[in-house]
Order: sequence, then structure tokens, then C-alpha cells
Amino acid sequence: MDRAPGLSVRLKLTLSYAGFLMLAGGVLLVAGYFSLSRGVHPGVIFMVRSHSDLWRDFAPLAAIVMGFLLVFGLVGGWLLAGRMLAPLTRITDATRVAADGSLSHRIQLPGRSDEFRELADSFDAMLARLEAHVAEQQRFAANASHELRTPLAITQTLLDVARNDPNRDKGELVDRLHAVNTRAIDLTEALLMLSRADQRSFARERVDLSLVAEEAAETLLPLAEKRGAAIEMSGEMAHAVGSHALLLQLSTNLVHNAIVHNLPEHGNVWVRTSVQPKSAVLTVENTGEQLTPQVVATLAEPFLRGTERIRRDHAGVGLGLAIVKSITQAHGGTLTLSPRPDGGLCVGVELPAA
Repeated sequence: MDRAPGLSVRLKLTLSYAGFLMLAGGVLLVAGYFSLSRGVHPGVIFMVRSHSDLWRDFAPLAAIVMGFLLVFGLVGGWLLAGRMLAPLTRITDATRVAADGSLSHRIQLPGRSDEFRELADSFDAMLARLEAHVAEQQRFAANASHELRTPLAITQTLLDVARNDPNRDKGELVDRLHAVNTRAIDLTEALLMLSRADQRSFARERVDLSLVAEEAAETLLPLAEKRGAAIEMSGEMAHAVGSHALLLQLSTNLVHNAIVHNLPEHGNVWVRTSVQPKSAVLTVENTGEQLTPQVVATLAEPFLRGTERIRRDHAGVGLGLAIVKSITQAHGGTLTLSPRPDGGLCVGVELPAA
């Protein structure tokens, strides 16, 4: 925003200090003048012949005192204002550095807590969050580009093979193109879902997490039966406020991950809902391979998977838990991931209660 030039804050404070000092001095001089005009002074009795004589003697002294107060107020006010505003200067310099694109700079204002230091600490915390967010977005953009390029490159290769080998089986080519195209569509829809959750542009309503989780489990029951996994539902009604569609997507992603990343056979998936004093909780656990806390900490990152990267049987696009995390944050909730001692993963989603 373009603004007209004005006085600096330091100059305004200086003038304020000097003006207040002049006003206080003027009041004291007036009080002293009237005291002398009545012939009264602490401890001394003056015999004044006339007001003109008193004014002739008092005026030069008053002028000298007021001049001294003016100079003292301006110089002292300028120095005091500079000292008081020094932290604000550091904060301003830091904002300019951040505006130039350097998010790693920190103010780190020393000293005890006051208004300026609280502002500086808040600004440092904001820069840290912004730097982490930008780094995450850069990784996400790079990973998304890589993931989108892979099906396009495979499609281009298949088309080149078909063009160079007219006698090749067209049925096999069509099937492979269909699978690659399906993966590209799934990835695009997942990216759109993630963007929608990040923008938080959705209508909110009262949602029962137990019904949403049950709907997701019923939808994925054929997949669970195909992979030999048993789904067990338990819990109570747990009402939250949010988007039914997004919370259904959240539940579906959790149950899908629990089914796919499970034991090869005779696996188990436990879906539970519960109510806390101020929150509604959805918990999904599954059996599976042993996971370390270091691996679990990265599972909610986009395009990262806990098992091998390339799988053909419902491997997904690597955005399942990233979408869950984004939807949870958009609803003001918290996502907790922890490895199970016997293998597998436990995921808890805690949302503010309706």
C-alpha cells in the first residue's frame, strides 16, 4: 500500500517527551510566579513591591529554564526513544529479510519478556512455521511432479511400442494403458481432495463418526475379504462438526490403509469410536509388519509409504495418510500415529466434539 510520507515514530516520541517536559516546566514556573507574587515561598517571606518588578526579575529566569527544558527534552527524548525502539528496528529489519525470501532468519531478541520481545518471539515462531510449510510444499510439488510424470512416461512408452510393433497384442496394450490411466486419475483426484481439505472451504454439519466409519468399513469389506483381513467395529456414537464427505474420505483412507498394509493372510482391522469430554475420537488399528517410530513419523508425508514403493494390488498413490492429516487439521483436530507392539499401526483421529 502506498502511503504519504510522515514523521517517524522516534521523532513523534521525542516531540511528545519534550512537549510533556515543557508543559510540566511551564506549570511549575507559573506556580512559582504566583507564589512569589503573594510573597509566599517555603521557609522565606518576600516583600514584593509590584508585579512589574517581579515579572522583570522572573521572566529572564523563566526563559532560561524553559529553553533548558526544551533542549534537554529534545536530546533526552531522542536518546530514550531510540533506546526504546531499538527492538522494533530489529523486528523491522527481520521482516525486510523475510520479505526478500530468506525465511531462515530469526530475530532472537535477548532480554526479559516484554511487549517487544513477545512480538519478536511470535514473529520467530511464525517464520519457523512458514519455513517448514514452504519446505513441505516444495517437497510436495516435487513428489507430485514425479508421481504424475511416471504414468505419463509409461503411457508414452506403451504408445511408442504399439506404433513400432503393429503386430503386438492390442488387448494386452489396452489393459496396461487402462491400468496406468486409472492410476493417473486416482492420483489427480487425491491431489484435488488434498487441496480442498487444505483450503478448508467446506460446509460444516453434525457428523456421527461411528456411522461414517461403519459406512467406510462396509464399502471396503469386499477388499478385506479378498485379502483375508477381518474388520471389527466397536464403540459408541461420537458426534463432531465438519464435512460429512471429507470425514467419510478420512475414514475410508484409514480403513483402506489398514487393510492393504496388513498381514498377507489372517489379518485384523479394529475400528473404534469413543467420546472424550471435549472431543470425538476415531481409532483404526491393524496387524502387520513391525514399524519403527522413525518410519511411523514419516507416514503422513505425501507420497511416502511404509512398505515397498511399487505394488500392484491396491497400493494407492501415497497420499492416503497425507489426506487424513490435512482433513484432520482442517477440522481443528489432531492425528496420532503409533506402532503397535505386535506389529502394525494404530491411528487416532481426535476432533472437537459437537
